[in-house]
Amino acid sequence: MNDNADDFWSFSLGFYGRAGVSAACIDLQDRYGHDVNILLFACWVGLSGRGRLTPGDLARAEAAVGPWRRAVTEPVRAARRALKDARDEGAGELYGAAKALELAAERVAQNRLAALAPARVVVTDRADAAANLTLYLGTSGAIDAAAPIFAALGPAA
Repeated sequence: MNDNADDFWSFSLGFYGRAGVSAACIDLQDRYGHDVNILLFACWVGLSGRGRLTPGDLARAEAAVGPWRRAVTEPVRAARRALKDARDEGAGELYGAAKALELAAERVAQNRLAALAPARVVVTDRADAAANLTLYLGTSGAIDAAAPIFAALGPAA
C-alpha cells in the first residue's frame, strides 16, 4: 500500500462520517448508480490539492474499479443486505462477516483509485473538489441528491 492509499482511506472514513454524507452517498449509489468510492475520490483529489479531474480521469477510475465492483463488491453488498433482515439462526454472525468483507472490498477499490491520483500541486481546494464531484455526477438530479456532500466539502470561497 502507498501513502496515497492510506491518505485516501483516512479521508474517506472521516468524510463519510460527516452529517448527511453517508446517506447521500448511498442514495447516489442506489438511485443513480454512482460509485461511492469514485464520489469520495473526486472529493479527495480536490480537497487534497491534487486539482481537477478530467472526463478521461473519471473513465480511468471507472475502468480501474468497475469490474471489481461488479464482480466482488456488489455481490457481497447484496448478501450483506439480505442477511441484515434475515431471521435465520446464525444470520447475525454472517451479517457481521459480510459487512467486514464488503469494507475490505471497498478498500481494494480505493487502493486502485489512489494509484491513479494526480500529484499534489496546490493547497486544499474546495472549488476543485466541487468541480470534480459535479463532473462525476453529471447534470442529472444526482446533483441535488448530493447537496449534503457538497455542504461537507466546506464553504465556497
